[in-house]
Amino acid sequence: MKLLIIEDDINLAATLARRLTKYGFNCEIAHNHTDALLKARQQQPDCILLDMKLADENGLTLIAPLRHLLTHAHIVLLTGFASIATAVEAMRLGANDYLTKPVDMASLLKALKVELVSTTVTEISEGVMSPERLEWEHIQHVLHSNNGNVSMTARQLNMHRRTLQRKLQKKPVQQ
Repeated sequence: MKLLIIEDDINLAATLARRLTKYGFNCEIAHNHTDALLKARQQQPDCILLDMKLADENGLTLIAPLRHLLTHAHIVLLTGFASIATAVEAMRLGANDYLTKPVDMASLLKALKVELVSTTVTEISEGVMSPERLEWEHIQHVLHSNNGNVSMTARQLNMHRRTLQRKLQKKPVQQ
């Protein structure tokens, strides 16, 4: 099954591709609107994972052109900034599903309509991130969105700057 991952976060896109390949997907990655439409035309994917926030672009504006190109593709919108309004808008534009980040593999596979067997469910539940790892990932995402500015990140996370610096010095907890 062909899958197009449209995500501006290079590390997240690579991680998703690596994990989903284990479940039988042939993954392609695009990091912006132009690349996404080009790869969609060339690859004709069965499924699309689309990030709502692509650098300075809005993933919502890609749903209609993708739906026009690939009428039968299953489009799943991923967002770290979920709201009822954007969920309704995404569905209205043609998305099949709407998931919030961080998303666990079981929910992602379910949204992609992958039939899970009992051994696969066990493997997935073992790969669920710990709360500490989720916190680390969230801190890294906010830090990245603030271009590495620790003070701004601490204010956004409602945390003292020194506390944030201590958390950043710790190695990320493995899954």
